[in-house]
Amino acid sequence: MFFKGHCESELLSRRSILFLGLVTVLSYFTFFHGYSNPPHLFWDENYHVASAQKYLNGVYFMEQHPPFGKLLIAAGELLVDANRADHQFITSDYVKNLPQDFSFAGYRLFPILFAWLTAPVLFLILLLITRSDNPSLLFSFLYIFDNALIVHSRGAMLEGTLLFFCALMLMLYLLHLRWKDKKKLFYTVSLLFGMSFGLVITTKLVGLIMILLIPALVWQLWGRWRQLAACFGITAIGFFAAYASVWQVHFALGDHVIDELPDNGYYQASEAYKSYLDSGENGTAKAFPVMLRDSLAYIEFYNKGVPKLDLCKEGENGSPFFYWPLGARAINYRWETSDGGLYQYLYLVANPAVWFIALVGTFIGVIFFFAPIFLPSARGGLRYRRHLTVFLGLYVSYMIAISQIDRVMYLYHYFLPLLFSFLITATVFMELKHVGNWKLTDARKDNLLLVLAVCVFSSYVFYAPLSYYRPIGNEEVMKRAIVPLWELHCVDCKKESILTEKTCS
Repeated sequence: MFFKGHCESELLSRRSILFLGLVTVLSYFTFFHGYSNPPHLFWDENYHVASAQKYLNGVYFMEQHPPFGKLLIAAGELLVDANRADHQFITSDYVKNLPQDFSFAGYRLFPILFAWLTAPVLFLILLLITRSDNPSLLFSFLYIFDNALIVHSRGAMLEGTLLFFCALMLMLYLLHLRWKDKKKLFYTVSLLFGMSFGLVITTKLVGLIMILLIPALVWQLWGRWRQLAACFGITAIGFFAAYASVWQVHFALGDHVIDELPDNGYYQASEAYKSYLDSGENGTAKAFPVMLRDSLAYIEFYNKGVPKLDLCKEGENGSPFFYWPLGARAINYRWETSDGGLYQYLYLVANPAVWFIALVGTFIGVIFFFAPIFLPSARGGLRYRRHLTVFLGLYVSYMIAISQIDRVMYLYHYFLPLLFSFLITATVFMELKHVGNWKLTDARKDNLLLVLAVCVFSSYVFYAPLSYYRPIGNEEVMKRAIVPLWELHCVDCKKESILTEKTCS
């Protein structure tokens, strides 16, 4: 039967292992395969490749993001060594012109590797929630076949790393609950949980939302005070070990100041920081507090200088956060002419089947959450209420927090709550017993999930030319512009903006 579950002591059955392998293989072909193409810069690769080269050449710098994601980009190039030279961009924070035969095989390696491995981690999360193999497999398709996640992750970006360690934290959170009576496993999970959190917030600061899993653990393990105290102590050790190690590597590598860089190469560093750099003490423990303070201050300073969203500005790619669940607005990362009057695109555009399913699932999740307040008969009727509360809490808290940020934000800033919405949708689906008068038997749920999976895959195939830089004609591009808010358009087509018309008219 489709919804055959696992016994309480069993984590992975033979069927689960088979499906885990299938998820890993499928996500390899959608995310990882051929990741070094196209051999062109797009979006923030211009910044991150320049940062990676500074690490490779021991150049001191500061940047708007914490260092872990960029250290991995540099580590990939160090490992693969796909280019004869890796010092072309150390005098600038922005790459403009690539040398001939420049390879991205190293720079993109770790971001796309983590984006690929997020899929099997997500499958395990879903398995821990549902205890059912097939729903876990088919809900993994929401990630595996989402075109927006794919196109952005196939570059030297930070989101692939961020999503992997956020997903890992979610899995470890659920393992805390599963192994709460197995001390060794429980405390090992606590250590990994803390380390993962440290790596999350040294990748991108939006990952701070994951701190909400700590009060969620307190709620789930209420009354086990000694166990919770030990858990938080071990988590703190793991967190500070990972957090401090990442920053220390960043500080130790940057000992060479280049005058051509901002502020004569010092990036707003304090006099104390400058003295450590000039004396070669940047890798010492006594310099660490000063360097960390200045680096965090620079992140705040940089972000204050980022422009606000201006929908009236020509070429604006940003969008209001409340349009993100609808996939607005799409971003044309790169295009070039091809043969026969065709064009090649890297377009950040949602898989409409994925985002619609996730949006509907989240909406129903909100209804389920509030139903007991207004309908006394609904109280106590949800088997997965605690999971639903946690995932909805993460989703809503992220969207509230992001709404308070003044600087321009982009569609890919929705990737993390999109991941939460996948879990909300899976939880809601497991709760559904009927739709109106139509009773959802296991067999009907089987069929419904298969139909959704076919829709997700078909939509992925339809939008694949925009994700993998395949030649496509203008008419074919416009056939894919099914949601006006996306503002998806071909190179030779007039861009029509509902957002701009309403704001600037």
